[in-house]
Amino acid sequence: MTPTAPNPRDRDGIRTITDAKALSAMANPFRSRMMDALKVDGPSTASALAARTGQAVGSASHHLKVLSEAGLVVEVPELAKDRRERWWRLVDPGTRWSRADFASDTAAVTAAYAAEALTVQRQFERVQEWNANAATVPAWDDAAFATQNWLRVTPEELREVAEEIIDVLVRWGRRELPDDGAERESVLVFARGFPAQP
Repeated sequence: MTPTAPNPRDRDGIRTITDAKALSAMANPFRSRMMDALKVDGPSTASALAARTGQAVGSASHHLKVLSEAGLVVEVPELAKDRRERWWRLVDPGTRWSRADFASDTAAVTAAYAAEALTVQRQFERVQEWNANAATVPAWDDAAFATQNWLRVTPEELREVAEEIIDVLVRWGRRELPDDGAERESVLVFARGFPAQP
């Protein structure tokens, strides 16, 4: 099936999601994990994604079809060893969206909230898992960080802060890895900024 027409891209290929179908596709825990696996591991087959995310191959194939129909993944036929093997990759290296873009579409706003809630839940679960196991990997425990800062800014200034943080993370995420023999792990870094009171 042909993916939907590409949506606008922000800098460095980060896609701005502008339709409810893509948001709804991302608001599923297995599909979200599959997209994370494709981001970390690169192109993959349904079998490998099923093993990586703890689901049946048939279920992984179904979720890949949904992601494909939403224009979030595409087949990579040149990687297949034979006609039965199907490889998939992300269409874009990253996604972003704003609920304000969907103000007139109740279904899209609902999908945006669901996708955001899933993301926050998964971030929280990952932090809990890390905290429970950090002592078993002292070098990483010493390198891991958490930060919380209170700022006094306007909405425009908060957008500037967000752009600077995103630029740093995109630069590190896309840098060419040195051929220095060092073993590198996948690392999750997330940040949020929003109005709140102490």
